[in-house]
Amino acid sequence: MTRADELFKQNIQNILDNGVMSENARPRYKNGETANSKYVTGSFAEYDLANGDFPITTLRPIAIKSAIKELLWIYQDQSNDLDVLENKYGVKYWRDWAIDDGTIGQRYGATVRKHNIIGNLLEGLAKNPWNRRNIINLWQYDDLAETAGLMPCAFQSMYDVRRVGDEIYLDATLIQRSNDMLVAHHINAMQYVALQMMLAKHFGWKVGKFFYFINNLHIYDNQFEQANELLSREGTDEKPILKLDVPDGTNFFDIKPEDFVMENYHPVKPQLKFDLAI
Repeated sequence: MTRADELFKQNIQNILDNGVMSENARPRYKNGETANSKYVTGSFAEYDLANGDFPITTLRPIAIKSAIKELLWIYQDQSNDLDVLENKYGVKYWRDWAIDDGTIGQRYGATVRKHNIIGNLLEGLAKNPWNRRNIINLWQYDDLAETAGLMPCAFQSMYDVRRVGDEIYLDATLIQRSNDMLVAHHINAMQYVALQMMLAKHFGWKVGKFFYFINNLHIYDNQFEQANELLSREGTDEKPILKLDVPDGTNFFDIKPEDFVMENYHPVKPQLKFDLAI
């Protein structure tokens, strides 16, 4: 198994053995029933991307291309419009979180656009790569109060550079308030690795380390069977590697989904089915 597989199993086992059940849960399943979860608080992992250590499991297939398309919708298009996500990228699973106007509310891409988050981030890194203020923060209280909509889960990321010899590496930290361990864990991690790679390419740097902190890591109460199935699986020993096949210095906004290539990825099948909490 890869290191990501080992950490995945450790987290699943920790939740099953030591987690506590949620109370007064907000989410519901599509049939209207309350979506309770078993959870632990304070999960942290570190991945050395420069040495081929990526946060993606091989214990089940992860839809990397769809995840990256969703990321571009948020940070390139800076949109909350589900028609853009569906018609431009063919990603349709966000529709369950739509509000009356066909968007997800003043959230995610709309927040990025309103506060010029990417513009400010790129400008800050260009002016002084060594500063310690390179932050994306999607948790903007005025935005959250403006409309209904899904509260951001992966809400903050931070970026730092390191010089090692003649090379400059870009490190990234993702902070997530809440994470569905079996469904979204590696999707969210790889999305922000992709964002880290885009930023590094923009400046001609190398990707360095990826740090991942989750406050509430949970398994929903209709997923315990799938959790035990994942614990029984043995993944591949071959390391999956995500590559961004564009020249150094490529503008952040010119990078496309097809520029990302996943190599050595041979996940265990069949895929597992999950009834999502919404």
